[in-house]
Amino acid sequence: MMVLDYWTLLLAIGLSAFCLAGTLFAAWLAARVERFMLSWSVGMWAVVAAVVFYSVYVKAPSAILAGCWFVALLTGFSFIWGAAYRYRTDRPGRVTTVRAAAVGCTVTVAPLIFGLDGVGFIALNLCAATLLALTASEYWRCRAEAPLPTVGIVVLYALTAVSFALCAAVLLSERRWVLGHAPQNWAENVNLVMSVIGITGIGAMSLALNQWRIASRHRRDAMTDALTGLLNRRALFDRYGAQPVGPHTAVLAFDLDGFKAINDRHGHAVGDRVLRVFASVLSDACRHTDTIARLGGEEFAVVLDRTVADRATAIAERIRKTFETSIIQFDGGSIHCTVSAGIAFGREGGAPFDTVLNGADKALYASKRGGRNRVSLATDGLRLVV
Repeated sequence: MMVLDYWTLLLAIGLSAFCLAGTLFAAWLAARVERFMLSWSVGMWAVVAAVVFYSVYVKAPSAILAGCWFVALLTGFSFIWGAAYRYRTDRPGRVTTVRAAAVGCTVTVAPLIFGLDGVGFIALNLCAATLLALTASEYWRCRAEAPLPTVGIVVLYALTAVSFALCAAVLLSERRWVLGHAPQNWAENVNLVMSVIGITGIGAMSLALNQWRIASRHRRDAMTDALTGLLNRRALFDRYGAQPVGPHTAVLAFDLDGFKAINDRHGHAVGDRVLRVFASVLSDACRHTDTIARLGGEEFAVVLDRTVADRATAIAERIRKTFETSIIQFDGGSIHCTVSAGIAFGREGGAPFDTVLNGADKALYASKRGGRNRVSLATDGLRLVV
């Protein structure tokens, strides 16, 4: 019965890894921007190969089969770690992945050459535990994105890492430097069970997490201005359109002066460059808690919460002066641009957001009529602030 359970578990690991590898590869084919899926798929295919080598090794132990098993397993875990790194950072981790695989394979295969297969098994389990723990840490560092499924993935990776560490600990405690066959003890059985649970659970939750990320990215793209990376008009109204604006919330409206002439004279590529520079000026001048949006064309808006007129005016002036002194370079020359601004506040009891934004627009038009490149503040009437 024990033999049947052992081979059943081994078969379950192989089938789970095979199905997950195929699913990951299909997911990557469907959305090739998700490059971490490809790395993860490669890692799981290597795990499948490791299960095959291990199955053959159990029946006919040899140093060559053990070496193939070690290399396949550690290569797979290295790619899985690399996939987790890419998931978190969106940067390729090829060098780190290759180095991890090379170091792990060298450390584990070397003892086999000298007939110390027990030492090799200890090194294999320790390296596997380390790679899985590193993978868990990558997901832990990005848990804020989707706490519940990410923490579940971290727990499964960590428990699987512990099961490999237990295998190494048992061999160390027994001083089994030479074995001549696959290790057989309670820790190995725990490791097999944990591997089945880990592969199945991690696969299901990770695929769900990836679908959540794709949906979240689509929502974010729908709310983001593609040129500047700022929020768009829809996102601004989704955030403030349904709530009343109080007297300590300011809306700042900006409009680039003579922008049509810039496009007509220098082309739309230069115009886009001007818009990106101004977006950068806005981002640098505002707090991370402030809301910045491109309303369309050359029009922008900033919402300042918990502020007063003097502070709002100072921020608008700083933005105006910084943009005025910015040198916007492009192929064939450089230009200076200016911006006009208007400021409006909510009122006691709250005012509709579109009403306050309209007030900021009226103040902006006062700046335009007053000669441009200036800031106007809307009160009961309009007065010019220079």
